[in-house]
Amino acid sequence: MLVLGIETSCDETGVALYDDSRGLLGHALHTQARLHADYGGVVPELASRDHVRRLLPLTRGLLEQTGCRLGELTAVAYTEGPGLAGALLVGAATAHGLAYALGIPALGVHHLEAHLLSPLLSKPAPAFPFVALLVSGGHTQLMRVTSVGDYELLGETLDDAAGEAFDKTAKLLGLGYPGGPALAQLATSGTAGRFSLPRPMLASGDLDFSFSGLKTAVLTVVRERALEDAARADLAAEIEAAIVEVLVAKGLAALRHAGLKRLVVAGGVSANLTLRARLAIAARGRGARVFYPELEFCTDNGAMIAFAAALRMQLPAVSSQLSARAGGFTVRPRWDLETATQ
Repeated sequence: MLVLGIETSCDETGVALYDDSRGLLGHALHTQARLHADYGGVVPELASRDHVRRLLPLTRGLLEQTGCRLGELTAVAYTEGPGLAGALLVGAATAHGLAYALGIPALGVHHLEAHLLSPLLSKPAPAFPFVALLVSGGHTQLMRVTSVGDYELLGETLDDAAGEAFDKTAKLLGLGYPGGPALAQLATSGTAGRFSLPRPMLASGDLDFSFSGLKTAVLTVVRERALEDAARADLAAEIEAAIVEVLVAKGLAALRHAGLKRLVVAGGVSANLTLRARLAIAARGRGARVFYPELEFCTDNGAMIAFAAALRMQLPAVSSQLSARAGGFTVRPRWDLETATQ
């Protein structure tokens, strides 16, 4: 089974080829960070147009790199949602067009399902069941993952996602886009504790998150005083420490709630080195183990889409519904992960 995966949910164009017997054959990724930098965030129309420009050249280059031919494909997978509607439509239209021309199925994949399954591409891979902490610019969720397609929501953010909190507070500090990595880099030269920021919902007794209050607290600090370089670094370190402390506490609480010892952390924020270090220490103290995707697969990419599709195609309920017949298609800019079931 050879699957071409296409990812166009936001500001990265990703393609990959995954073979169920040989593994990941190759992937290619184009990021639009420079395109959106002048605007301080993603401009949906510009994102969609850039996907149109990049997607087919990336696919052709990947086929040449791997020595594969279009005629060898078993299926074409694409991100069906959630994401930006226009960007999703570029990937969906391309996938369905290719699939129809080749007489093979096109399969829509849930973006967050692909993220939470991406650590299974690594070795050692986590065994089912496990708890997944999904942390990105648009989502912060805790899920109990029993098997492919069997997901139970344990908790989620009530407002800003963790990645969104990184980006918004980075903007308040005058850092460029994307803000999360820039803030984390600045934090390495600062020391947490000089400023006192809230740890929202840390003692709420549930598994939900809230980060909007943290952003407001940072705004108050920035407005009340002029920050020299050292103070900006210290504030960045405190912001990172606050977000990480909440994520670590809630992640471990979810493991206790589920009665499990395996925690998967995925999404763009899973690349944060401070989060990884703190989780490693906390998990060891509880006899638990934490799994991550490779750093190159933390952000959006085509490999996770191709891999998730290959896993789902092995499920009888999915494989029996696949066909190569032409027909309409849709995308889902809003799509709960719990509904992406078998």
